Amino acid sequence: MLQHILQDYVRIPDWRLTTAEILYHLPDHPGVLQTFVWQKLDRAPAFPELERFLTFWRREIEGPLHSVRVASAALVKPAELRYAGGEFRLH
Repeated sequence: MLQHILQDYVRIPDWRLTTAEILYHLPDHPGVLQTFVWQKLDRAPAFPELERFLTFWRREIEGPLHSVRVASAALVKPAELRYAGGEFRLH
Protein backbone atom coordinates (compact mmCIF):
# COMPACT_ATOMS: atom_id res chain seq x y z
CA MET A 1 0.00 0.00 0.00
CA LEU A 2 2.76 2.47 0.94
CA GLN A 3 4.66 1.70 -2.26
CA HIS A 4 1.53 2.48 -4.31
CA ILE A 5 1.13 5.84 -2.54
CA LEU A 6 4.80 6.70 -3.11
CA GLN A 7 4.50 5.84 -6.82
CA ASP A 8 1.54 8.22 -7.14
CA TYR A 9 3.53 10.91 -5.33
CA VAL A 10 6.51 10.53 -7.68
CA ARG A 11 4.23 11.08 -10.70
CA ILE A 12 3.17 14.52 -9.48
CA PRO A 13 5.06 17.14 -11.49
CA ASP A 14 7.59 19.07 -9.47
CA TRP A 15 6.60 22.70 -10.03
CA ARG A 16 9.49 25.04 -9.35
CA LEU A 17 10.28 28.70 -9.65
CA THR A 18 12.82 28.54 -12.47
CA THR A 19 15.26 31.31 -13.31
CA ALA A 20 17.48 31.25 -16.39
CA GLU A 21 20.35 33.63 -17.03
CA ILE A 22 20.77 33.76 -20.80
CA LEU A 23 23.97 35.11 -22.35
CA TYR A 24 23.72 35.96 -26.03
CA HIS A 25 25.80 37.66 -28.71
CA LEU A 26 24.63 41.07 -29.90
CA PRO A 27 23.64 40.81 -33.59
CA ASP A 28 25.56 43.97 -34.62
CA HIS A 29 28.61 43.24 -32.43
CA PRO A 30 29.11 39.44 -32.19
CA GLY A 31 32.08 39.85 -29.85
CA VAL A 32 29.90 41.51 -27.18
CA LEU A 33 27.75 39.45 -24.82
CA GLN A 34 24.47 40.69 -23.36
CA THR A 35 22.52 39.08 -20.52
CA PHE A 36 18.80 38.40 -20.22
CA VAL A 37 17.07 36.96 -17.13
CA TRP A 38 13.97 34.78 -17.63
CA GLN A 39 11.80 33.57 -14.73
CA LYS A 40 8.66 31.44 -14.68
CA LEU A 41 7.04 28.50 -12.90
CA ASP A 42 8.17 25.31 -14.61
CA ARG A 43 8.18 21.55 -14.05
CA ALA A 44 11.44 19.84 -13.15
CA PRO A 45 13.42 18.01 -14.43
CA ALA A 46 12.37 18.53 -18.08
CA PHE A 47 11.61 22.29 -17.79
CA PRO A 48 9.19 22.38 -20.78
CA GLU A 49 8.45 26.13 -20.44
CA LEU A 50 12.14 26.98 -20.60
CA GLU A 51 12.61 24.66 -23.59
CA ARG A 52 9.66 26.36 -25.32
CA PHE A 53 11.15 29.80 -24.65
CA LEU A 54 14.61 28.80 -25.91
CA THR A 55 13.07 27.33 -29.07
CA PHE A 56 11.25 30.65 -29.60
CA TRP A 57 14.51 32.55 -29.02
CA ARG A 58 16.43 30.49 -31.59
CA ARG A 59 13.63 30.89 -34.14
CA GLU A 60 12.64 34.57 -33.67
CA ILE A 61 15.50 36.52 -32.08
CA GLU A 62 18.62 37.49 -34.00
CA GLY A 63 21.05 37.32 -31.07
CA PRO A 64 22.63 33.84 -31.07
CA LEU A 65 22.76 32.12 -27.68
CA HIS A 66 26.09 31.81 -25.94
CA SER A 67 25.07 30.02 -22.74
CA VAL A 68 22.12 29.42 -20.42
CA ARG A 69 22.48 29.01 -16.65
CA VAL A 70 19.43 27.59 -14.84
CA ALA A 71 18.49 27.71 -11.16
CA SER A 72 15.27 26.44 -9.63
CA ALA A 73 13.73 26.36 -6.18
CA ALA A 74 10.95 24.08 -4.97
CA LEU A 75 7.67 25.79 -4.18
CA VAL A 76 6.56 23.23 -1.61
CA LYS A 77 9.16 22.30 0.97
CA PRO A 78 8.98 20.26 4.14
CA ALA A 79 8.33 22.25 7.25
CA GLU A 80 11.44 23.64 8.84
CA LEU A 81 11.19 23.33 12.59
CA ARG A 82 13.76 24.18 15.19
CA TYR A 83 13.63 24.24 18.94
CA ALA A 84 13.73 27.55 20.74
CA GLY A 85 16.83 28.25 22.76
CA GLY A 86 14.90 29.67 25.72
CA GLU A 87 11.68 29.54 27.64
CA PHE A 88 9.33 32.43 28.36
CA ARG A 89 6.80 32.30 31.19
CA LEU A 90 3.92 34.62 31.92
CA HIS A 91 2.71 35.05 35.51
